[in-house]
Amino acid sequence: MAAPLTYKLLPHPSPSSLLSDSHLSLCSGASLRTRSLQRDGLHRPSALESSFVAELQASSVRSAQSKQPELIPISPDDRPVSDRLTEDGYLSAEQLLSLRNARGLWNKPTFQRKTKIVCTIGPSSCSKEMIWKLAEAGMNVARLNMSHGDHNSHKKVIDLVKEFNATSPDNVIAIMLDTKGPEVRSGDLPRPIKLIKGQEFTFTIKRGVGTESSVSVNYDDFVNDVESGDTLLVDGGMMSLLVKSKTADSVLCEVVDGGELKSRRHLNVRGKSATLPSITEKDWEDIKFGVENEVDFYAVSFVKDAQVVHELKDYLKSCQADIHVIVKIESADSIVNLQSIIDASDGAMVARGDLGAELPIEEVPLLQEEIIRMCRGAGKAVIVATNMLESMINHPTPTRAEVSDIAIAVREGADAIMLSGETAHGKYPLKAVKVMHTVALRTEATVSEVNAPENLGYAFKRHMSEMFAYHATMMSNTLGTAVLVFTRSGFMAMLLSHYRPTGTVFAFTNEVKVQRRLALYHGVRPIITTFLDDGEKTFCEALSFLQKRGLLKEGEEITLVQSGQTPIWRSESTHLIQVRRAGERGK
Repeated sequence: MAAPLTYKLLPHPSPSSLLSDSHLSLCSGASLRTRSLQRDGLHRPSALESSFVAELQASSVRSAQSKQPELIPISPDDRPVSDRLTEDGYLSAEQLLSLRNARGLWNKPTFQRKTKIVCTIGPSSCSKEMIWKLAEAGMNVARLNMSHGDHNSHKKVIDLVKEFNATSPDNVIAIMLDTKGPEVRSGDLPRPIKLIKGQEFTFTIKRGVGTESSVSVNYDDFVNDVESGDTLLVDGGMMSLLVKSKTADSVLCEVVDGGELKSRRHLNVRGKSATLPSITEKDWEDIKFGVENEVDFYAVSFVKDAQVVHELKDYLKSCQADIHVIVKIESADSIVNLQSIIDASDGAMVARGDLGAELPIEEVPLLQEEIIRMCRGAGKAVIVATNMLESMINHPTPTRAEVSDIAIAVREGADAIMLSGETAHGKYPLKAVKVMHTVALRTEATVSEVNAPENLGYAFKRHMSEMFAYHATMMSNTLGTAVLVFTRSGFMAMLLSHYRPTGTVFAFTNEVKVQRRLALYHGVRPIITTFLDDGEKTFCEALSFLQKRGLLKEGEEITLVQSGQTPIWRSESTHLIQVRRAGERGK
């Protein structure tokens, strides 16, 4: 039995008035609606329409109780086209449900977004008020970019996020510390320089303020790393220069694509990685800061091989720090060693900015798809990042290409999608999150999880929990239920997430650290609880909690899974899948 379809009511009138007139909105632009003709004596609601409105009423109650993030119109011009619309833009419920692909174009998901949103916190978003608003709008992970700010400013953000988490048992924000990494940058300039196509320009390892024809580089081996004929990219590819010749301390280039060169711009050599350590001295200081403040994830920049990951994990183990490592795939070397890097890590980030600078930009979409596939097969989280809503740094409305970019990442199966400058220093941080939430939610309504990667689950193929995660997902999909799992380590919830059940995975845990970590994983709603000695009583209290929050209806079925690495109310050899009904005690 397929899960019932639910639709979002128009936000302006009261829910009761909406339901009495049978008004409903099917698109973020709120332009496709239905109107009852009953008051005019022209129409008697059919059984189909009555059922439809009843489901809407239930949906509105559930949405109100669980305080779901707002769906917003992305463009004031958004208006779906259908030859079945009447002149004034209305459609009967019966016509609505007969539209092509009932689960497709106009379908709303049940109200839970599964793809998570990572927001970079910066000057535009570091206040308590804005962090609260971002969390309520759909932020799941707060990212600290250690390339900017200092430890004091980042500590304030960490404290604010933890303060928010203390106010909600089922809507928590994870904290991700993103290391600066070994960046090669140009030196200081007295003023911006205009680079013109065809002119010669010199990069030198000599220290000093730049001139109209040269600028210093902060990397002593820069001259050794480049050769004549190499392409040098400035500021992520905004400008490009061709290497003509070099001396012992300088590289002479010819401008290919000009632009305005400012101080301390990022430099890349197409197809090559700098021979710098992946974790610098500054990174180690930042990592220690993360340990002291109990962050949940490290995003490690410019990872070249698995050894870097092992080195960091050994350090964290020595500190007894339970922090997961996300590797940023953004260099040519990381692509060569991709499988071993992913296997060593806890997840990966497709950092498309530097990746598109070091490799041909047309290869980035293919690499994104492959990295997502590999991470899903290995049971690892995967984040798609960079330029997702770049235009919203300065403009209130995204481009159509950006909306498509988000939709593609969601359809390819990313666990999370990330905002950088949009929320860190953009003019519209809150609206950017709302737009990303709306696009992801709408896209998920048309995504089928039937076509999972062929290698899904190979990482745990001999693990009992893997088999139970698979069968629990099949049962959930067949019956149209959500999944309930109790976990101390988060392991079983992560396995379920990677199988992508169509229903939400409600993961109850007694560990605050595990609850925050699970906030990154696709489709998982982590909830903090206390595990009682009586397992059956704990089950019933969990079901009661979900009902009170509007996440489960009286009499609704839910798939309950008992498995994982650490037994709870069971022996090591006992694994169990049950179908429970809300409001009924197990027997």
